Amino acid sequence: MKIKNAFYVNSFIGQEHCPKDNFPEIAFVGRSNVGKSTLINSLTNRKSLAKTSSQPGKTRLINFYNINDQFYLVDLPGYGYAKVPQKEKERWGKMIEDYLLNREHLKAVIMVVDIRHMPSEDDLLMYRWLEYYKMKTIIVLNKADKLSRSNRLTNCNKIRKALNLKPNDRSIVFSGKTHEGREEILKMIDEIIK
Repeated sequence: MKIKNAFYVNSFIGQEHCPKDNFPEIAFVGRSNVGKSTLINSLTNRKSLAKTSSQPGKTRLINFYNINDQFYLVDLPGYGYAKVPQKEKERWGKMIEDYLLNREHLKAVIMVVDIRHMPSEDDLLMYRWLEYYKMKTIIVLNKADKLSRSNRLTNCNKIRKALNLKPNDRSIVFSGKTHEGREEILKMIDEIIK
């Protein structure tokens, strides 16, 4: 897949306010500061399409990006950020759950996990939840450039085991810095939206 055109559409407070057209949607979930925005920028080959920040908890709404006037990449608020008030966390949780359960044109979820660390309790809960609702899920193991090749393989196997992934469940090693894994992710998105 070649992304020729990508632009930010808008940010929405709930799925009922999101675009009403029939474009397929690919949603991104993950812990705060795990690199969802960096992944979106890499996939679209734009440096600042999705705003990145060193401060966790920056994405607070549902952000839609139009790709080639054919589909949307959808960035959902990150979870697990401790410095956000509990009420705000609960609001984000409801917003994410409502979007994932009720978006008619949602085709798949890309769950971004930091390859350097074992999945957090929030990661495990999210993956079990996606599995329970039988959502097509791609696991992206981000920040691969920060580990040696041997450590990557070790961590990849540990993460797959922790998430209880089956042999045919897809996990892709990715780096926003080197763009390793970019083409593989784009190929999977292309297969899903067709």
